[in-house]
Order: sequence, then structure tokens, then C-alpha cells
Amino acid sequence: MTAAELDPLALESQVCFALAVASRRVIAEYRPLLEPLGLTHPQYLVMLALWQRQPLSVRDLGRLLSLEPATLSPLLKRLEALAYVRRQRRPQDERTLDVTLTESGQALRERALAIPPAMMRRLAMSVDELQQLHAQLTDVIARTADADPSSRPGQASGLLD
Repeated sequence: MTAAELDPLALESQVCFALAVASRRVIAEYRPLLEPLGLTHPQYLVMLALWQRQPLSVRDLGRLLSLEPATLSPLLKRLEALAYVRRQRRPQDERTLDVTLTESGQALRERALAIPPAMMRRLAMSVDELQQLHAQLTDVIARTADADPSSRPGQASGLLD
């Protein structure tokens, strides 16, 4: 019997530990790929969302990325300083702040197309393996989301449809 089988609190048997280490390491693998684009990993996630669908309100973007406004706002300010996004009040509702890509932000997508295949090489994982991992992690996200389906990333709001 292993230590993990004997001790339910063994570090190496904890899902939270495996997720935390895997997350840090995978994000670290993105760093050298994103640096030439001038992006951090959180900024890259914002750009991915906007390349998929724009405009997005700050509220919808935060919900989609599971980020609080206090975290999202500095990301958007930095992306705006890089001239990748533009924030503007919605004319029909001044309370809503929309985020759209600039021409530079749209053009950046072409360079970003090299990132997914580079990550597959760095992780030495096949498309099938990555799809299975994605499905399992998406299931974990759904199972840990609040009871309110609209709080789940991409759910109920149609943001990923």
C-alpha cells in the first residue's frame, strides 16, 4: 500500500494540488509564446474571448472569463494602452462599457494562431488527449460553479455559442 492509500491527506493524492501545479506549469509554458505578442496569459484569455465574439460588455467578459471587475479592469487598461482593445460606453445604455478590438488587436490574431500548435508540441499531447483533458476540466468547472447556471462560464448567456 502506498502512503497516499494510507493517508487521505497525502499531498500527492490531492486533486487541488495536481490542478494547482499543472495550472502554474502550463501557464509558464505559454509565457515565451506570449511575450513576443506583448501579452500575459490573462491578457491572452481576454483576447481569445474578443477574437471569438465582440463587442463584449465588461460584465459579460468578466462572467465569461470568471474574473472579478477588480481583476479585469487593469487587464483591459493595459490592453488598451497596447492599442489592442477599445473600451467605450454603449450609446443606448451609458452604464454599460463595451470592449472591442482595434485593428491592431484584430491583426494580432494571425500571430496568435501559432500558439495552439506550439503548446501541443510543448506539452507533447495529441489533439485527442487535449480534448479529453479539456472535457474533464470543463466538467470540474461546471460541478464547482454556483447553482445559478448563468454564473457558469459560457453557459446560459450564449457567450460561447
